[in-house]
Amino acid sequence: YLLSDEGQTPEPLLGSLDIFIFSLIAGLLIYWFLFRKKTEPVLDFKTFPANRNVVVFYGSQTGTAEEFANRLAKDAHRYGMKGMAADPEEYDMSELSRLKEIPNSMAVFCMATYGEGDPTDNAQEFYDWMQGTDDDLEGVNFAVFGLGNKTYEHFNATGKYTDKRLAELGGKRVFDLGLGDDDSNLEEDFISWKEQFWPAVCEFFGVEATGEDSSIRQFELVVHNDINMNQVYTGEMGRLKSFQTQKPPFDSKNPFLAPVSVNRKLNKGGNRHLMHIELDIMDSKIRYDAGDHVAVYPINDAVVVSRIGERLGVDLDTAISLKNLDEECNKKHPFPCPTTYRTALSHYLDINNKPRKNVLYDLAQYASDPQEQENMRKMASASPEGKALYQSWVLDSERNILAILEDLPSLNPPIDHLCELLPRLQARYYSIASSSKVHPNSIHICAVVIEYTTETGRVYKGVATNWLKNKEVTENGHKHTVPMYVRRSQFRLPFKPSNPVIMIGPGTGIAPFMGFIQERAWQKEQGKDVGETILYFGCRHKNEDFLYQQELEEFERVGVLTQLNIAFSRDQERKIYVQHLLKKNKEQLWKLIHSNNAHIYVCGDARNMARDVHTAFYEIAEEVGGLTHTQAVDYFKKLMTKGRYSQDVWS
Repeated sequence: YLLSDEGQTPEPLLGSLDIFIFSLIAGLLIYWFLFRKKTEPVLDFKTFPANRNVVVFYGSQTGTAEEFANRLAKDAHRYGMKGMAADPEEYDMSELSRLKEIPNSMAVFCMATYGEGDPTDNAQEFYDWMQGTDDDLEGVNFAVFGLGNKTYEHFNATGKYTDKRLAELGGKRVFDLGLGDDDSNLEEDFISWKEQFWPAVCEFFGVEATGEDSSIRQFELVVHNDINMNQVYTGEMGRLKSFQTQKPPFDSKNPFLAPVSVNRKLNKGGNRHLMHIELDIMDSKIRYDAGDHVAVYPINDAVVVSRIGERLGVDLDTAISLKNLDEECNKKHPFPCPTTYRTALSHYLDINNKPRKNVLYDLAQYASDPQEQENMRKMASASPEGKALYQSWVLDSERNILAILEDLPSLNPPIDHLCELLPRLQARYYSIASSSKVHPNSIHICAVVIEYTTETGRVYKGVATNWLKNKEVTENGHKHTVPMYVRRSQFRLPFKPSNPVIMIGPGTGIAPFMGFIQERAWQKEQGKDVGETILYFGCRHKNEDFLYQQELEEFERVGVLTQLNIAFSRDQERKIYVQHLLKKNKEQLWKLIHSNNAHIYVCGDARNMARDVHTAFYEIAEEVGGLTHTQAVDYFKKLMTKGRYSQDVWS
């Protein structure tokens, strides 16, 4: 029953038919969960190769944790051990206790934290198992390196929990928990931890480094001269020809090719390009809710790909496979094979980001100029001088792999080794800017195109946003397609529409709130009692980048938006941001939050905006609510726990 005001008769929230359908669905889900057959391979430690004694599991959302896991597995060779990187999603982790049956064995966990302290998608089942199990892990040796970002509230929550829980279950911690901070320098944190980790492992197991410090190849090149091109991958993530014959359900390994039905510029002026894109999901059976994320798989700039081929003197249309030298390893290829160099560099490899130190180290051997080779090795080292050189020459100057090849003329690596070393090109996530109640057959994206000049005079272009910008709808009706899938989120409107909502989303942070506002309008049309709907939006200039101005003003005119507060930061001498407007309306906001059960939503920049908004709410609680600072912090932490303060932020 819905709780009613005093003196009113409570109304049933669900009718008897609704309850029957709900119960039937719940029963089927429970049956499926209890009796479903596992289709994924089972990690059987009994038949596990006796010489494979270091298993590095990774919980990875953007590929970095997987990359670090591969580096640790590769390092094991230098210490007379044999390692492998493993995706916990592909194994039955309840078998973890059997690892102790292998002599001198250990499990290492590279665990990224995603969203609001959540595990990554591929680590969710393992995380759930840890929460629910009472298995005895005595005799299981482990170590954990967490990947996080200090700008987020729940810094490294997954790594911390994994380390704590494995110890509680009786596991033996071989080395201290490592905490990487992506807001600072994640790779430096990893290298510093790794340099202390391996000596601790050697001491624990009584082994010594073999002294082999040369680059170790993990894959061998196979050139296919007479292959049927129908057997060659052309950008598919999983099943060969999945783009030609689309079959649901659609997910990260089987994305849907969504036609672009709308691609329009949102801003009226300025030197930036902000865009609204609509993806057609008709007949895909894809479902989404307002607040979810859409993941898209971009393609690298064809000009950059061609220039890499020209620089290395390679025919990019050669059909190849990279085959794992370790036949027992479950990862047979670094990306879908067979394919061509052009496809690998276009669809599968990250050629736009700044290369990590291990890539420079492994490529250094191919520089014929002694000075260039020395500088590359220096940048890959942990020395203060090397760190400074890497920071200035690679990070600050924003050199990608093409820029490095162009600026080091003696560097001529085999392209197959380069393809082995480069990380995978990852999907990009965007907050969905629509409601499925209003737009069941389309998903909307709001994004800003990334393009600027670097210190070296080169133009840096964001891979995904520039690729999306060029997906224009032609006059002849031809529609470009985008490989995509939906990632569920906890960023949700209140269950009761009558709860007030306070939304804070400057810039493209407006995206999920367009979906929220559309849904509140739909709820009003259905005759539901909809509470106050308040938006705080910010942009630079009213006449340049007031995104969705017409739509928002119309929502305000018809009463869907109770209050539209806009901070035009640069239309006056003193800059005004959303947090200033929050403080201006502090009495109203405190009443809505403290007395009327309002839900708060924040979307946008985590490093500055989200922190400043946090601070503004603390000050409101102190100034209007009479709380001390400690009480205010605790008050809003409790709101987060209750799901009344939600964030969808990025850094």
